[in-house]
Amino acid sequence: MKLFNTLLVSTALLSASAFAQEQDLAPAIDTAKEINESAATSQKKIDGITDQIDSKLQQFKTLNKEIEGLNIYNQQLQKQIANQEQEMADLNAAIDEVSVIERQITPLMIRMIDGLEQFIALDVPFLPQERADRIANLKSMMDRADVASSEKFRRVMEAYQVEMDYGRTMEAYTGIHNIAGQERDVEFLRLGRTALIYQTRDASTQGVWNKQTRQWEELDSSYRTQITKALRMAKKQLAPDLLMLPVAITD
Repeated sequence: MKLFNTLLVSTALLSASAFAQEQDLAPAIDTAKEINESAATSQKKIDGITDQIDSKLQQFKTLNKEIEGLNIYNQQLQKQIANQEQEMADLNAAIDEVSVIERQITPLMIRMIDGLEQFIALDVPFLPQERADRIANLKSMMDRADVASSEKFRRVMEAYQVEMDYGRTMEAYTGIHNIAGQERDVEFLRLGRTALIYQTRDASTQGVWNKQTRQWEELDSSYRTQITKALRMAKKQLAPDLLMLPVAITD
C-alpha cells in the first residue's frame, strides 16, 4: 500500500513537473508561432516585391526596345528630311532657271520649224498638202500663249519623228496630178525617200519623180505590172515580194 502511494506521488510529481515545463515553454511556442507567421507574411511581401520587380524589369526592357526602335526611325526620318530639303533646294534652283530655259528653247524651236520647212521643200514631193499643213500648224502654235513650251517642243519633235518615219516606210495614197496639162486622178506610190511613182486609175500612164532634175518623168508601159503590184503591196493587199521599179541614181 505504501508502494502504491509512493507511485501515485511520483506520478503526480511528474505531471506537475511536466505541466510546469509546458507552462514555461508556452511563451516560447507562442513566440515561435508569431515569428513563423511574421516570416510567412514577410515572404509573401518579398514574393510580391519580387513579382513587381520582374514586371518592372520586363517593362523596362520593353521600353528600351521601343526607344531603340524610335531612335532608328528618327534617324531614318532625318535622312528623308535631309533628302527632301535637298530636293526642295534643287527644285527652287530649277524654277529659277525655267525662265532662262524658256527664253532659249523658243528660238531653238523656231529654227527647227524653219529647218524642217526647208527640208520638205527640197525633199521628194510626196503628201505636199499634209506636210505643208503640219508646218503651218506648228508656226501657228508658236504664237499661242495658252500652249506650254513643253507641249510646243513635243509637237515639234513629233513632226521630226513623222518625217523620219517616211524614210523607212512604203505608202500608197491617191491624189490629183497634172499630166500633159490635164488634171488626172492618180495613185501615188512612195518607197521611203528612194522613189515616188504615180499611176493613173486605169493604169494607162505612170511616171516617176527624178531627184536630179526635180521633175516628173513618164515611164513606159513595161513598168505597169510592177507598179500595180507594188501599189497593192503598199495597201497590204499582197504579201511583200521582190519588185522591179525605177530608182533614180544620185551622186
